[in-house]
Amino acid sequence: MNQSELQKMVEEISLTSFKKPFVHEATFNSRLRTTGGRYLLRSHNLEFNPKQYQLYGEEELIKIIKHELCHYHLHIEGRGYKHRDADFKELLTHVGGARYCREIPGAKRQTKVLHEYECQDCYLLYRRKRRIDTSKYVCGKCRGKLRKKL
Repeated sequence: MNQSELQKMVEEISLTSFKKPFVHEATFNSRLRTTGGRYLLRSHNLEFNPKQYQLYGEEELIKIIKHELCHYHLHIEGRGYKHRDADFKELLTHVGGARYCREIPGAKRQTKVLHEYECQDCYLLYRRKRRIDTSKYVCGKCRGKLRKKL
């Protein structure tokens, strides 16, 4: 599937499922890793992960398109377009969009652990990106003193 076919598909789904036109641009973005698609607030364009289509096919892509179109139409109408909003959840279930996209093998989010702390009493391990002040913070489980692991 190329960009023009994707654009046409998004416009058709918008008219059939939402009864409203999609008048902006829909493109594939191969830099997306952990998400199926995204709605760009400023430009109102939609971007989709081509790996979702390659791995799971057209049916999964249609669900992702419906999800992003929910963001699109609700934002333009000035209603709740965020994942936590009731308007979004209601519209998503009405049109049959995907709440979450399927995971792409090997594309897990990786977080760097730079600091490890251990409770001196219960030996619970805390892994953090940022350094914490051990004189201010204690173990959340037993309130014991924390020490930096080497």
